[in-house]
Amino acid sequence: MTTTIDYDQFYIDGAWQAPAANGSIPVHSASTEERVGSVPEGTERDIDLAVAAARRAFDDPDGWSRWSPARRAEVLERFAAALEARGAETARRVSVQNGMPIWLANQFEAGFPPLLLRYYSGLVAQTGLEEIRPGMLGGRSLVIREPVGVVGAVVPWNVPQAISFLKIAPALASGSTVVIKPAPETVLDAFLVGEAALEAGLPAGVLNIVPGGREVGAHLVSHPGVDKVSFTGSTAAGRAIAETCGRLLRPVTLELGGKSAAIVLDDADLAANIQSFFASTLLNNGQICWLGTRVLAPRRRYQEVVDTITGLVSSLAVGDPLDPATQLGPLVSSRQRERVESYIAKGESEGARLTTGGRRPKDLDKGWYVEPTVFADVDNKQTIAQEEIFGPVLAVIPYSTEEEAVAIANDSDYGLGGSVWTADPERGTALARKVQSGTIGINAYVNDPTAPFGGIKASGIGRELGPEGLHAFQVLKTIYLDASSG
Repeated sequence: MTTTIDYDQFYIDGAWQAPAANGSIPVHSASTEERVGSVPEGTERDIDLAVAAARRAFDDPDGWSRWSPARRAEVLERFAAALEARGAETARRVSVQNGMPIWLANQFEAGFPPLLLRYYSGLVAQTGLEEIRPGMLGGRSLVIREPVGVVGAVVPWNVPQAISFLKIAPALASGSTVVIKPAPETVLDAFLVGEAALEAGLPAGVLNIVPGGREVGAHLVSHPGVDKVSFTGSTAAGRAIAETCGRLLRPVTLELGGKSAAIVLDDADLAANIQSFFASTLLNNGQICWLGTRVLAPRRRYQEVVDTITGLVSSLAVGDPLDPATQLGPLVSSRQRERVESYIAKGESEGARLTTGGRRPKDLDKGWYVEPTVFADVDNKQTIAQEEIFGPVLAVIPYSTEEEAVAIANDSDYGLGGSVWTADPERGTALARKVQSGTIGINAYVNDPTAPFGGIKASGIGRELGPEGLHAFQVLKTIYLDASSG
Protein backbone atom coordinates (compact mmCIF):
# COMPACT_ATOMS: atom_id res chain seq x y z
CA MET A 1 0.00 0.00 0.00
CA THR A 2 1.39 3.41 -0.95
CA THR A 3 -1.01 5.29 1.32
CA THR A 4 -2.56 4.34 4.63
CA ILE A 5 -6.23 3.51 5.05
CA ASP A 6 -7.65 5.16 8.15
CA TYR A 7 -11.21 5.04 9.43
CA ASP A 8 -12.68 7.13 12.25
CA GLN A 9 -16.23 5.72 12.52
CA PHE A 10 -18.04 2.42 13.04
CA TYR A 11 -20.83 0.89 10.96
CA ILE A 12 -23.68 0.80 13.50
CA ASP A 13 -27.44 1.05 12.99
CA GLY A 14 -27.18 1.40 9.22
CA ALA A 15 -24.82 4.40 9.27
CA TRP A 16 -21.28 5.48 10.06
CA GLN A 17 -21.14 6.60 13.68
CA ALA A 18 -18.44 8.15 15.80
CA PRO A 19 -16.88 5.82 18.41
CA ALA A 20 -17.54 6.29 22.08
CA ALA A 21 -13.84 6.75 22.88
CA ASN A 22 -10.65 7.92 21.16
CA GLY A 23 -8.70 4.66 21.03
CA SER A 24 -7.51 3.26 17.73
CA ILE A 25 -6.23 -0.04 16.35
CA PRO A 26 -3.10 0.34 14.22
CA VAL A 27 -2.84 -2.04 11.27
CA HIS A 28 0.48 -3.34 9.94
CA SER A 29 1.54 -5.22 6.84
CA ALA A 30 2.55 -8.79 7.59
CA SER A 31 5.16 -8.70 4.81
CA THR A 32 6.77 -5.28 5.40
CA GLU A 33 5.87 -4.65 9.07
CA GLU A 34 4.90 -1.11 8.06
CA ARG A 35 1.81 0.68 9.31
CA VAL A 36 -0.86 0.53 6.60
CA GLY A 37 -3.88 1.95 8.37
CA SER A 38 -6.01 2.23 11.46
CA VAL A 39 -9.58 1.93 12.70
CA PRO A 40 -11.30 3.03 15.90
CA GLU A 41 -11.00 0.64 18.83
CA GLY A 42 -14.37 -0.48 20.07
CA THR A 43 -15.40 -0.19 23.69
CA GLU A 44 -18.17 -1.71 25.77
CA ARG A 45 -20.23 1.41 25.09
CA ASP A 46 -19.92 0.85 21.33
CA ILE A 47 -21.07 -2.76 21.78
CA ASP A 48 -24.03 -1.52 23.83
CA LEU A 49 -25.06 0.81 21.00
CA ALA A 50 -24.63 -1.91 18.38
CA VAL A 51 -26.63 -4.49 20.34
CA ALA A 52 -29.38 -1.94 20.99
CA ALA A 53 -29.57 -1.23 17.25
CA ALA A 54 -29.72 -4.94 16.44
CA ARG A 55 -32.41 -5.40 19.08
CA ARG A 56 -34.57 -2.62 17.65
CA ALA A 57 -34.18 -4.02 14.15
CA PHE A 58 -35.15 -7.51 15.27
CA ASP A 59 -38.09 -6.45 17.45
CA ASP A 60 -39.57 -4.08 14.86
CA PRO A 61 -43.02 -5.60 14.10
CA ASP A 62 -42.62 -4.63 10.44
CA GLY A 63 -38.88 -5.20 10.33
CA TRP A 64 -36.30 -7.67 9.04
CA SER A 65 -37.37 -10.65 11.16
CA ARG A 66 -40.97 -10.34 9.88
CA TRP A 67 -40.09 -9.98 6.21
CA SER A 68 -40.72 -12.87 3.87
CA PRO A 69 -37.65 -14.90 2.84
CA ALA A 70 -38.09 -13.62 -0.73
CA ARG A 71 -38.01 -10.00 0.39
CA ARG A 72 -34.88 -10.57 2.49
CA ALA A 73 -33.31 -12.41 -0.45
CA GLU A 74 -33.67 -9.31 -2.65
CA VAL A 75 -31.63 -7.26 -0.19
CA LEU A 76 -29.08 -10.02 0.34
CA GLU A 77 -28.60 -10.29 -3.44
CA ARG A 78 -27.76 -6.57 -3.54
CA PHE A 79 -25.44 -7.12 -0.60
CA ALA A 80 -23.72 -9.98 -2.44
CA ALA A 81 -23.30 -7.82 -5.56
CA ALA A 82 -21.87 -4.95 -3.52
CA LEU A 83 -19.36 -7.32 -1.92
CA GLU A 84 -18.39 -8.68 -5.33
CA ALA A 85 -17.72 -5.16 -6.55
CA ARG A 86 -15.27 -4.78 -3.67
CA GLY A 87 -13.85 -8.29 -3.96
CA ALA A 88 -10.44 -7.40 -5.36
CA GLU A 89 -9.89 -4.73 -2.70
CA THR A 90 -11.13 -7.06 0.05
CA ALA A 91 -8.66 -9.73 -1.05
CA ARG A 92 -5.84 -7.20 -1.20
CA ARG A 93 -6.52 -5.85 2.26
CA VAL A 94 -6.71 -9.30 3.82
CA SER A 95 -3.50 -10.34 2.07
CA VAL A 96 -1.65 -7.27 3.31
CA GLN A 97 -2.88 -7.68 6.88
CA ASN A 98 -2.49 -11.40 7.57
CA GLY A 99 -0.15 -12.61 4.83
CA MET A 100 -2.69 -14.77 2.97
CA PRO A 101 -1.43 -15.33 -0.60
CA ILE A 102 -3.46 -13.15 -2.95
CA TRP A 103 -4.61 -16.05 -5.14
CA LEU A 104 -6.13 -17.67 -2.07
CA ALA A 105 -7.61 -14.41 -0.79
CA ASN A 106 -9.39 -13.99 -4.12
CA GLN A 107 -10.99 -17.41 -3.63
CA PHE A 108 -11.74 -17.34 0.09
CA GLU A 109 -12.20 -13.69 0.97
CA ALA A 110 -13.61 -12.26 -2.26
CA GLY A 111 -15.53 -15.25 -3.58
CA PHE A 112 -16.98 -17.07 -0.58
CA PRO A 113 -19.06 -14.34 1.13
CA PRO A 114 -21.33 -13.58 -1.89
CA LEU A 115 -21.70 -17.30 -2.54
CA LEU A 116 -22.87 -17.87 1.05
CA LEU A 117 -25.35 -14.99 0.97
CA ARG A 118 -26.96 -16.42 -2.15
CA TYR A 119 -26.90 -19.99 -0.89
CA TYR A 120 -28.61 -19.24 2.41
CA SER A 121 -31.18 -16.78 1.11
CA GLY A 122 -32.14 -19.39 -1.50
CA LEU A 123 -32.18 -22.18 1.07
CA VAL A 124 -34.63 -20.35 3.33
CA ALA A 125 -36.94 -19.68 0.40
CA GLN A 126 -36.80 -23.27 -0.84
CA THR A 127 -37.14 -25.22 2.40
CA GLY A 128 -40.02 -23.35 4.00
CA LEU A 129 -40.43 -22.32 7.61
CA GLU A 130 -43.56 -24.19 8.65
CA GLU A 131 -44.59 -27.84 8.69
CA ILE A 132 -47.80 -29.61 9.68
CA ARG A 133 -47.15 -32.94 11.39
CA PRO A 134 -49.93 -35.48 11.98
CA GLY A 135 -50.03 -36.57 15.58
CA MET A 136 -50.40 -39.98 17.23
CA LEU A 137 -53.09 -38.79 19.65
CA GLY A 138 -55.63 -37.54 17.16
CA GLY A 139 -54.37 -34.02 16.62
CA ARG A 140 -51.83 -32.22 14.50
CA SER A 141 -48.82 -30.04 15.27
CA LEU A 142 -47.66 -26.90 13.47
CA VAL A 143 -43.85 -26.74 13.70
CA ILE A 144 -42.38 -23.31 12.95
CA ARG A 145 -38.77 -22.26 12.44
CA GLU A 146 -38.25 -18.70 13.70
CA PRO A 147 -35.11 -16.52 13.70
CA VAL A 148 -33.09 -16.85 16.88
CA GLY A 149 -32.81 -13.09 17.51
CA VAL A 150 -29.76 -10.91 18.02
CA VAL A 151 -26.53 -12.75 17.19
CA GLY A 152 -23.16 -11.85 18.70
CA ALA A 153 -20.43 -13.07 16.34
CA VAL A 154 -16.73 -13.09 17.18
CA VAL A 155 -14.36 -13.92 14.33
CA PRO A 156 -10.60 -14.57 14.00
CA TRP A 157 -7.92 -13.07 11.75
CA ASN A 158 -6.87 -16.08 9.67
CA VAL A 159 -9.73 -16.17 7.13
CA PRO A 160 -11.67 -13.13 8.32
CA GLN A 161 -14.24 -12.59 5.57
CA ALA A 162 -15.11 -16.21 4.77
CA ILE A 163 -15.50 -16.98 8.47
CA SER A 164 -17.52 -13.81 9.09
CA PHE A 165 -20.03 -14.85 6.44
CA LEU A 166 -20.31 -18.37 7.82
CA LYS A 167 -22.20 -16.44 10.51
CA ILE A 168 -23.58 -13.35 8.77
CA ALA A 169 -25.12 -15.13 5.76
CA PRO A 170 -27.27 -17.75 7.55
CA ALA A 171 -28.12 -15.39 10.39
CA LEU A 172 -29.41 -12.66 8.09
CA ALA A 173 -31.20 -15.16 5.86
CA SER A 174 -33.01 -16.53 8.92
CA GLY A 175 -34.25 -13.06 9.86
CA SER A 176 -31.85 -12.61 12.76
CA THR A 177 -29.74 -9.49 13.25
CA VAL A 178 -26.00 -9.42 13.88
CA VAL A 179 -23.30 -7.62 15.83
CA ILE A 180 -19.91 -8.81 14.64
CA LYS A 181 -16.55 -8.21 16.30
CA PRO A 182 -13.61 -8.61 13.91
CA ALA A 183 -10.15 -9.48 15.23
CA PRO A 184 -7.77 -6.51 15.69
CA GLU A 185 -5.27 -8.01 13.24
CA THR A 186 -7.69 -7.88 10.29
CA VAL A 187 -10.04 -4.92 10.45
CA LEU A 188 -9.61 -2.94 7.22
CA ASP A 189 -11.52 -5.59 5.27
CA ALA A 190 -14.42 -5.47 7.74
CA PHE A 191 -15.07 -1.82 6.92
CA LEU A 192 -15.59 -2.74 3.27
CA VAL A 193 -18.43 -4.97 4.50
CA GLY A 194 -20.02 -1.94 6.14
CA GLU A 195 -19.69 0.01 2.90
CA ALA A 196 -21.32 -2.83 0.96
CA ALA A 197 -24.17 -3.16 3.47
CA LEU A 198 -24.87 0.57 3.23
CA GLU A 199 -24.85 0.48 -0.57
CA ALA A 200 -27.14 -2.55 -0.63
CA GLY A 201 -29.74 -0.86 1.56
CA LEU A 202 -29.53 -3.33 4.42
CA PRO A 203 -32.05 -1.99 6.97
CA ALA A 204 -30.67 -0.08 9.94
CA GLY A 205 -29.44 -2.29 12.77
CA VAL A 206 -29.56 -5.56 10.85
CA LEU A 207 -25.74 -5.71 10.68
CA ASN A 208 -23.35 -3.87 12.99
CA ILE A 209 -19.53 -4.03 13.01
CA VAL A 210 -17.40 -3.17 16.06
CA PRO A 211 -13.73 -4.24 16.07
CA GLY A 212 -11.89 -4.59 19.35
CA GLY A 213 -9.89 -6.79 21.67
CA ARG A 214 -10.78 -9.64 23.99
CA GLU A 215 -12.54 -7.48 26.56
CA VAL A 216 -14.88 -6.09 23.94
CA GLY A 217 -15.56 -9.59 22.65
CA ALA A 218 -16.29 -10.83 26.17
CA HIS A 219 -18.76 -7.98 26.68
CA LEU A 220 -20.58 -8.91 23.47
CA VAL A 221 -20.74 -12.59 24.44
CA SER A 222 -22.25 -11.82 27.84
CA HIS A 223 -24.48 -8.93 26.76
CA PRO A 224 -28.07 -9.30 28.00
CA GLY A 225 -29.38 -8.17 24.61
CA VAL A 226 -27.75 -11.04 22.72
CA ASP A 227 -29.77 -14.21 22.02
CA LYS A 228 -27.13 -16.39 20.32
CA VAL A 229 -23.33 -16.43 20.15
CA SER A 230 -21.23 -17.73 17.27
CA PHE A 231 -17.47 -17.90 17.81
CA THR A 232 -14.52 -19.08 15.77
CA GLY A 233 -11.10 -19.09 17.41
CA SER A 234 -8.87 -20.87 19.87
CA THR A 235 -10.03 -23.70 22.08
CA ALA A 236 -8.97 -21.78 25.20
CA ALA A 237 -11.13 -18.80 24.28
CA GLY A 238 -13.94 -21.16 23.26
CA ARG A 239 -13.98 -22.77 26.68
CA ALA A 240 -14.36 -19.36 28.35
CA ILE A 241 -17.19 -18.43 25.99
CA ALA A 242 -18.88 -21.78 26.57
CA GLU A 243 -18.76 -21.19 30.32
CA THR A 244 -20.40 -17.78 29.91
CA CYS A 245 -23.09 -19.07 27.57
CA GLY A 246 -23.72 -22.09 29.78
CA ARG A 247 -24.33 -19.87 32.77
CA LEU A 248 -26.68 -17.68 30.73
CA LEU A 249 -28.39 -20.67 29.04
CA ARG A 250 -27.53 -18.96 25.76
CA PRO A 251 -27.14 -21.05 22.58
CA VAL A 252 -23.62 -21.00 21.18
CA THR A 253 -21.75 -22.36 18.18
CA LEU A 254 -18.02 -22.88 18.72
CA GLU A 255 -15.63 -23.63 15.86
CA LEU A 256 -12.29 -24.12 17.57
CA GLY A 257 -8.82 -25.55 17.07
CA GLY A 258 -7.58 -28.66 15.37
CA LYS A 259 -4.65 -31.02 15.00
CA SER A 260 -5.93 -33.10 12.13
CA ALA A 261 -4.35 -36.21 10.66
CA ALA A 262 -3.52 -36.71 6.99
CA ILE A 263 -3.34 -40.51 6.68
CA VAL A 264 -1.23 -41.72 3.75
CA LEU A 265 -2.12 -45.33 2.95
CA ASP A 266 0.38 -47.79 1.49
CA ASP A 267 -1.17 -47.58 -2.00
CA ALA A 268 -1.20 -43.78 -2.22
CA ASP A 269 0.44 -41.89 -5.07
CA LEU A 270 1.17 -38.76 -3.12
CA ALA A 271 3.20 -37.19 -5.91
CA ALA A 272 0.22 -37.39 -8.27
CA ASN A 273 -1.93 -35.50 -5.74
CA ILE A 274 0.74 -33.14 -4.49
CA GLN A 275 -1.21 -29.90 -5.06
CA SER A 276 -4.23 -31.26 -3.21
CA PHE A 277 -1.92 -32.46 -0.45
CA PHE A 278 -0.41 -28.99 -0.16
CA ALA A 279 -3.89 -27.43 0.05
CA SER A 280 -4.90 -29.92 2.75
CA THR A 281 -1.85 -29.43 4.95
CA LEU A 282 -0.18 -26.02 4.45
CA LEU A 283 -2.77 -23.69 2.91
CA ASN A 284 -2.73 -20.05 4.07
CA ASN A 285 0.75 -20.38 5.57
CA GLY A 286 -0.50 -23.11 7.90
CA GLN A 287 -2.94 -20.68 9.52
CA ILE A 288 -6.16 -22.70 9.13
CA CYS A 289 -7.67 -24.78 11.92
CA TRP A 290 -8.64 -27.86 9.86
CA LEU A 291 -5.27 -28.46 8.16
CA GLY A 292 -3.81 -31.96 8.37
CA THR A 293 -0.58 -31.02 10.12
CA ARG A 294 -0.01 -34.55 11.43
CA VAL A 295 0.97 -36.71 8.44
CA LEU A 296 0.70 -40.44 9.14
CA ALA A 297 2.87 -42.56 6.82
CA PRO A 298 3.21 -46.37 6.52
CA ARG A 299 6.55 -47.68 7.81
CA ARG A 300 7.32 -49.67 4.66
CA ARG A 301 7.12 -46.46 2.60
CA TYR A 302 8.03 -44.04 5.35
CA GLN A 303 11.23 -42.56 3.96
CA GLU A 304 9.67 -42.26 0.51
CA VAL A 305 6.76 -40.28 1.94
CA VAL A 306 9.10 -38.11 4.02
CA ASP A 307 11.21 -37.39 0.94
CA THR A 308 8.13 -36.52 -1.16
CA ILE A 309 6.79 -34.13 1.47
CA THR A 310 10.21 -32.62 2.08
CA GLY A 311 10.64 -32.07 -1.65
CA LEU A 312 7.25 -30.36 -1.86
CA VAL A 313 7.81 -28.12 1.13
CA SER A 314 11.37 -27.12 0.24
CA SER A 315 10.24 -26.08 -3.26
CA LEU A 316 7.38 -23.81 -2.18
CA ALA A 317 7.62 -20.18 -3.23
CA VAL A 318 7.77 -18.07 -0.06
CA GLY A 319 7.46 -14.32 -0.42
CA ASP A 320 5.27 -11.27 -0.91
CA PRO A 321 1.65 -12.37 -0.45
CA LEU A 322 0.54 -9.89 -3.14
CA ASP A 323 2.67 -11.70 -5.73
CA PRO A 324 0.43 -14.22 -7.56
CA ALA A 325 3.36 -16.66 -7.71
CA THR A 326 3.72 -16.79 -3.92
CA GLN A 327 2.53 -20.05 -2.36
CA LEU A 328 3.31 -19.19 1.27
CA GLY A 329 3.42 -15.72 2.74
CA PRO A 330 4.32 -14.38 6.19
CA LEU A 331 2.53 -15.12 9.43
CA VAL A 332 0.06 -12.59 10.74
CA SER A 333 2.22 -11.00 13.43
CA SER A 334 5.54 -11.01 15.21
CA ARG A 335 3.88 -12.73 18.17
CA GLN A 336 2.50 -15.48 15.96
CA ARG A 337 5.94 -16.03 14.42
CA GLU A 338 7.47 -16.31 17.88
CA ARG A 339 4.82 -18.87 18.80
CA VAL A 340 5.59 -20.99 15.74
CA GLU A 341 9.34 -20.72 16.31
CA SER A 342 8.89 -21.88 19.90
CA TYR A 343 7.17 -25.04 18.63
CA ILE A 344 9.94 -25.65 16.11
CA ALA A 345 12.46 -25.41 18.94
CA LYS A 346 10.34 -27.77 21.03
CA GLY A 347 10.24 -30.30 18.17
CA GLU A 348 14.02 -30.28 17.89
CA SER A 349 14.53 -30.51 21.65
CA GLU A 350 12.17 -33.50 21.91
CA GLY A 351 14.09 -35.45 19.28
CA ALA A 352 12.13 -35.02 16.06
CA ARG A 353 14.26 -34.89 12.89
CA LEU A 354 14.11 -31.65 10.95
CA THR A 355 14.18 -32.38 7.20
CA THR A 356 13.62 -28.87 5.84
CA GLY A 357 12.89 -25.36 7.03
CA GLY A 358 12.81 -24.37 10.67
CA ARG A 359 14.38 -20.95 10.27
CA ARG A 360 13.59 -17.47 8.99
CA PRO A 361 14.17 -17.06 5.24
CA LYS A 362 17.57 -15.49 4.65
CA ASP A 363 16.42 -13.46 1.65
CA LEU A 364 13.49 -11.81 3.45
CA ASP A 365 14.76 -9.34 6.02
CA LYS A 366 11.34 -7.80 6.68
CA GLY A 367 8.02 -9.41 7.39
CA TRP A 368 6.98 -12.14 9.82
CA TYR A 369 8.20 -15.08 7.76
CA VAL A 370 9.06 -18.61 8.83
CA GLU A 371 10.36 -21.24 6.44
CA PRO A 372 7.85 -24.05 5.85
CA THR A 373 9.05 -26.87 8.05
CA VAL A 374 8.90 -30.66 8.10
CA PHE A 375 9.72 -32.90 11.05
CA ALA A 376 10.23 -36.65 10.56
CA ASP A 377 10.47 -39.46 13.12
CA VAL A 378 7.80 -37.80 15.24
CA ASP A 379 6.13 -39.66 18.09
CA ASN A 380 2.45 -38.81 18.44
CA LYS A 381 3.00 -38.05 22.12
CA GLN A 382 5.43 -35.23 21.34
CA THR A 383 4.31 -31.63 21.71
CA ILE A 384 4.37 -30.82 17.99
CA ALA A 385 2.00 -33.74 17.36
CA GLN A 386 -0.46 -32.84 20.10
CA GLU A 387 -0.71 -29.05 20.21
CA GLU A 388 -2.00 -26.74 17.50
CA ILE A 389 0.89 -24.71 16.08
CA PHE A 390 -1.00 -22.59 13.54
CA GLY A 391 1.93 -22.20 11.20
CA PRO A 392 3.66 -24.01 8.29
CA VAL A 393 4.93 -26.98 10.30
CA LEU A 394 4.22 -30.64 9.46
CA ALA A 395 4.94 -33.63 11.70
CA VAL A 396 5.36 -36.96 9.88
CA ILE A 397 4.48 -39.92 12.10
CA PRO A 398 5.10 -43.60 11.16
CA TYR A 399 2.54 -46.39 11.56
CA SER A 400 2.54 -50.13 10.83
CA THR A 401 -1.10 -51.09 10.27
CA GLU A 402 -4.32 -49.32 9.35
CA GLU A 403 -5.59 -50.02 12.85
CA GLU A 404 -2.56 -48.26 14.30
CA ALA A 405 -3.06 -45.33 11.92
CA VAL A 406 -6.63 -44.90 13.12
CA ALA A 407 -5.52 -45.17 16.75
CA ILE A 408 -2.88 -42.48 16.21
CA ALA A 409 -5.32 -40.22 14.36
CA ASN A 410 -7.81 -40.54 17.21
CA ASP A 411 -5.19 -40.00 19.91
CA SER A 412 -5.81 -36.26 20.01
CA ASP A 413 -7.79 -33.76 22.03
CA TYR A 414 -9.09 -32.41 18.74
CA GLY A 415 -11.43 -33.68 16.03
CA LEU A 416 -12.00 -31.10 13.32
CA GLY A 417 -10.58 -32.10 9.92
CA GLY A 418 -8.41 -34.74 8.31
CA SER A 419 -7.78 -36.60 5.07
CA VAL A 420 -7.03 -40.06 3.72
CA TRP A 421 -4.69 -40.54 0.74
CA THR A 422 -5.16 -43.72 -1.29
CA ALA A 423 -5.56 -45.15 -4.79
CA ASP A 424 -8.78 -46.84 -3.63
CA PRO A 425 -11.48 -44.32 -2.65
CA GLU A 426 -13.71 -47.04 -1.17
CA ARG A 427 -10.88 -48.18 1.07
CA GLY A 428 -10.25 -44.58 2.03
CA THR A 429 -13.89 -43.99 2.86
CA ALA A 430 -14.02 -47.12 5.02
CA LEU A 431 -11.03 -45.90 6.99
CA ALA A 432 -12.38 -42.34 7.20
CA ARG A 433 -15.48 -43.67 8.95
CA LYS A 434 -13.25 -44.82 11.83
CA VAL A 435 -11.54 -41.47 12.37
CA GLN A 436 -13.01 -39.37 15.18
CA SER A 437 -13.48 -36.08 13.40
CA GLY A 438 -16.30 -33.79 12.36
CA THR A 439 -15.01 -33.67 8.78
CA ILE A 440 -12.54 -35.64 6.66
CA GLY A 441 -11.64 -35.78 2.97
CA ILE A 442 -10.50 -38.46 0.53
CA ASN A 443 -7.47 -37.37 -1.53
CA ALA A 444 -8.41 -33.74 -0.87
CA TYR A 445 -10.13 -31.54 1.68
CA VAL A 446 -12.70 -28.96 0.58
CA ASN A 447 -15.36 -27.24 2.70
CA ASP A 448 -18.45 -27.46 0.51
CA PRO A 449 -21.16 -24.91 1.40
CA THR A 450 -23.89 -27.57 1.24
CA ALA A 451 -22.36 -29.89 3.87
CA PRO A 452 -22.02 -29.28 7.63
CA PHE A 453 -18.61 -28.22 8.92
CA GLY A 454 -17.45 -28.37 12.53
CA GLY A 455 -15.64 -30.44 15.10
CA ILE A 456 -15.95 -32.78 18.03
CA LYS A 457 -14.02 -33.00 21.29
CA ALA A 458 -11.92 -29.85 21.85
CA SER A 459 -12.60 -28.69 18.28
CA GLY A 460 -15.97 -27.25 19.11
CA ILE A 461 -19.74 -27.48 19.40
CA GLY A 462 -22.29 -27.16 16.64
CA ARG A 463 -22.03 -26.91 12.86
CA GLU A 464 -21.66 -24.26 10.20
CA LEU A 465 -22.44 -24.53 6.48
CA GLY A 466 -25.18 -26.67 4.96
CA PRO A 467 -28.78 -26.55 6.19
CA GLU A 468 -27.36 -27.24 9.65
CA GLY A 469 -25.60 -23.86 9.53
CA LEU A 470 -28.97 -22.18 8.96
CA HIS A 471 -30.68 -24.18 11.71
CA ALA A 472 -28.11 -22.81 14.17
CA PHE A 473 -29.78 -19.41 13.78
CA GLN A 474 -33.34 -20.65 14.09
CA VAL A 475 -35.49 -21.72 17.02
CA LEU A 476 -38.40 -24.14 16.90
CA LYS A 477 -41.92 -23.37 18.03
CA THR A 478 -44.69 -25.98 18.16
CA ILE A 479 -48.38 -25.09 18.04
CA TYR A 480 -50.64 -28.04 18.87
CA LEU A 481 -53.69 -28.11 16.60
CA ASP A 482 -56.92 -30.05 17.02
CA ALA A 483 -55.52 -31.65 20.16
CA SER A 484 -57.94 -33.48 22.41
CA SER A 485 -57.74 -32.82 26.14
CA GLY A 486 -58.95 -36.36 26.77
